[in-house]
Amino acid sequence: MAVLILAEIDPTDIWFTMFIAQLKKERQNLDLRIWPEFGKLEEIEIVLAWLPPLGIMQKFPNLQLIISLGASVDRILGDPDLPDNIPIVRLVSEGKTLQMAEYVTLTVLLFQRRFIEYQALQRSQRWEELPVQDASSFTVGILGMGNLGLMVAKKLALIGFPVRGWGRTPKVVAGVECFYGNEQFKLFLSKCQAIVCLLPLTPQTEGILCDDTFSALPTGAYLINVGRGKHLVEADLLSALDSGQIAGACLDVFDTEPLPTDNPFWSHPQIIVTPHIAAPGRPDELAGVILDTINCSRAGRPLKNVIDRHRGY
Repeated sequence: MAVLILAEIDPTDIWFTMFIAQLKKERQNLDLRIWPEFGKLEEIEIVLAWLPPLGIMQKFPNLQLIISLGASVDRILGDPDLPDNIPIVRLVSEGKTLQMAEYVTLTVLLFQRRFIEYQALQRSQRWEELPVQDASSFTVGILGMGNLGLMVAKKLALIGFPVRGWGRTPKVVAGVECFYGNEQFKLFLSKCQAIVCLLPLTPQTEGILCDDTFSALPTGAYLINVGRGKHLVEADLLSALDSGQIAGACLDVFDTEPLPTDNPFWSHPQIIVTPHIAAPGRPDELAGVILDTINCSRAGRPLKNVIDRHRGY
């Protein structure tokens, strides 16, 4: 049995180098191959995928399992030739979840304490104190109440932020005001000083961060997108920033990655850009999760975090 890492890996990428070394350390007899050097097609039984080339999965006749190396699986599910009988597992780990909570909490605090405005004052050498809204009245809305959203909501509530959550189905979460469905979406948005997108990318959520959504927020709200780039209509965000409806944005994911050098986000004074680093996970922890998943697959035991293809996550 061979395991193929199906990803466009930069040989200088430190994270992937550490991840591969950890896999080999923990399972020295693991037949690990790295795209595009995969040997015989029929020897590949497990694929570890990150933005895999479309049409490739069907070429492995003995494929038994696909493990997504990212939290999202839209690129995998978007392959029209994807075999329909192969389970797809997404990586869930405590480390990734905590990293996401750290990233979002930091960004919410930067916005609540108006650090974007203070950076502008610094550039113009102006010594000026700005009024700051207390955390207790700075409501944060979480779009997507899965594992990541739940952890983010709990961490923000713990330090005093009122938190609202919105998702596809009803949820009850202590300390979080929960909403669901299209009918409650604008009600959910109506009191959010900041929104955090942690939704899976599906046909229903693509483009959800748009004019209609921004206009339903209080004037001067903030946006944090750590979901997928296609959640955001980029032109609508720029218009909302120009009008003042959105006061600032932090974007970690983009429709095209790496972000093209001519994209206006790079130089926009009200946008923070980070290169898809919100929650990469610890290489050692993720290697252990993957090997446990492989062991379950080999032994015929139930797999954790299997994707529901009909829901798209």
